Amino acid sequence: MQPTPTDSPPEKKASSYSWYVLVVLVLVYVLNFIDRQILSILAVDIKKDLGLTDSDLGFLGGAAFAVFYALFGVPLGRLADNWNRKRLLAIGLALWSTMTALSGFARNQLTLSLARMGVGVGEASASPTAYSLISDYFPKRQRATALAIYSSGLYIGGGVSLLIGAKIGQLWNAAYPGGGPLGLVGWQAAFLAVGIPGLLMALWVLTLREPVRGAMDGVESPSSPTPFANFLTDLSTIVPPFTLLGAWQRGPAALALNLAAAAVVALFAWGMIGLTGNLPQWASVGLGYYAVFSWACTLKARDPATWRLIWGTPAFITTTLGYSLVSLVAWALGFWAAPYAETVLRLDKQELAFILGANGALGGFLGVIIGGRLADTLRAKNPAGRVLVIVFGVIAPIVPIWIGFTTENSTLFYTMTFLAQMCGAAALGAAAATTQDLVLPRMRGTATAAFFLGTTLVGLAFGPYIVGQISDLAGTVVNGQPVGDLRTGVLSLIGVAPIALALLYYAYRTVPEAEATVVERGADS
Repeated sequence: MQPTPTDSPPEKKASSYSWYVLVVLVLVYVLNFIDRQILSILAVDIKKDLGLTDSDLGFLGGAAFAVFYALFGVPLGRLADNWNRKRLLAIGLALWSTMTALSGFARNQLTLSLARMGVGVGEASASPTAYSLISDYFPKRQRATALAIYSSGLYIGGGVSLLIGAKIGQLWNAAYPGGGPLGLVGWQAAFLAVGIPGLLMALWVLTLREPVRGAMDGVESPSSPTPFANFLTDLSTIVPPFTLLGAWQRGPAALALNLAAAAVVALFAWGMIGLTGNLPQWASVGLGYYAVFSWACTLKARDPATWRLIWGTPAFITTTLGYSLVSLVAWALGFWAAPYAETVLRLDKQELAFILGANGALGGFLGVIIGGRLADTLRAKNPAGRVLVIVFGVIAPIVPIWIGFTTENSTLFYTMTFLAQMCGAAALGAAAATTQDLVLPRMRGTATAAFFLGTTLVGLAFGPYIVGQISDLAGTVVNGQPVGDLRTGVLSLIGVAPIALALLYYAYRTVPEAEATVVERGADS
C-alpha cells in the first residue's frame, strides 16, 4: 500500500544497541565520578598529612578541578560536534585516569592541585561526547530518560568512591603503618587503585559504533572536514594569554572589550583574595570567568547562530544558572557529608563510607531516574513542564538539609542526607534535556559544554569552597590549629534557594517560545 500525503513518517525508536551504548556510557560516568569524588572520603587524612584548612580542601574538591574542566569542556564540546565521539571519549578517559593515578604521588597542596587540574582536563571530554551520542541514539520522547539514566553514573560513582577510598586506605595503612612502597600512605594508594582501571575501560569505548549525527531528529548534520584545526582555534580563544590574540584578530574594539573584561575580573579576584586570603581559589575562578567571556565573544563572531541559541537565549541561560545552584548544593553535600560525619558526629570512617556511599548511589539513582521520567511526562503536557522538576530540586532538599545537619543522631543524619540527595538529583535530567531541546543537533556538544560551564564554574567551583570558607570563618583555633565549623558551613547552602527560584520562574515563562523558535533563530544569517 502506497503512503498517502497525510501519512506521518514512522516514529524513530531506540534500538537494543542504543541501550547497550547507554550502559557503556554509564560505566564510563561511574569511573568519572569515582575519580572525581574519591577526594571526599580521603579529605580528613589529606588535611592532616598536608596541613590544609577546610577552605583549602574546598578548593581541591571544587575549583582546582572545576575551572579546567569548564575551560577545556568548551573546545572539547566543539570537537565532539566535529569529530569521532567515541575516540574523543576514549582519549579523555585515558587522560583523567592517568592523572588520578598520579594524584597518588602528591606530596603537597601544589602537586595535588596540579593533578586535580589534569583530571579536570580529561573529564571535560566525557559529558559533551556522551550527551551528543545519547541524543543520536535516542528519540526526543525518550531523551530525558536516557540522559537521566546516564546521569545516574554520577551518583553511583560518587557513592562507590566512598566505599573504595575508605577500604583501600584502611587496608593499606593496616599493612604498612609507617608508609608502604615509595613511602605511600593509604590515601595515596587509593588514588592509584581507582585510576588504573580507566585505561582498560578506554579500550572498550573504542569498540562502540559512531551513530549518524542528527539522524534521530531527521536533521542529519555532517561533521567538519577540519575538526582539529577548529579545535586548535577554539583552544586558542579560551586559553589565556592567547585570548588576547584572538580578540585582536577581531579588531581593536574587540581587544579593548577583552582587556576591560580581564581588568574587571582581575580586580574582583584581587579583592576576594584580600578578603579571604585564598589565592588559589580566586585566581582559578578569575581565570575561568575571563576565559569563558573570551570564548563567548569569539563564538558570537564566528558562529552567531550557535551563540544566539545559547548565550543569546535567556531561557537557556536561566535554566542553566537555576540548575547550577541546585548543583552547588549537591556538590557541597557530596564533598562535605563524609568529612562532617567523621569530624563532627565522630562516626567510624568505614561505617559512614558504607552508609553515605549507599545513600549517594541509591538516593541519586532513584532521584535522577524518577525525575527524568517525571520530566518527560510533564513535558508531554506542558512545553515548560521539565522546569517544574528543576524547581522541585531546589525546594525539596531544604528541610532534609536543615534537620540532617543539626541533629546529633546518626540514623537521622543518614536518612536526611539520603532524602536531600535524592530530591536534588531529580532535577538533573530535566535541566539537561531542556538545554538540549533549545539548540539544533549540530550544536549539542557546544550546548552541553555551556551547560556544564554553569554546573562547574557556579556549582562545583563554589559549592565545596563556600562550605569550607564559612567553616573556617565560623571556626576556632585549638592548640594553634584551625578547627572549622562545618555545621554552619553546610547550613549556609540553604541561602541559594531564593536566587535559584527566581531564575527558574523566568525560565518557566520563556522556555516554550524559545523551543518553538529554535529552527528560525538558529538559521545562519
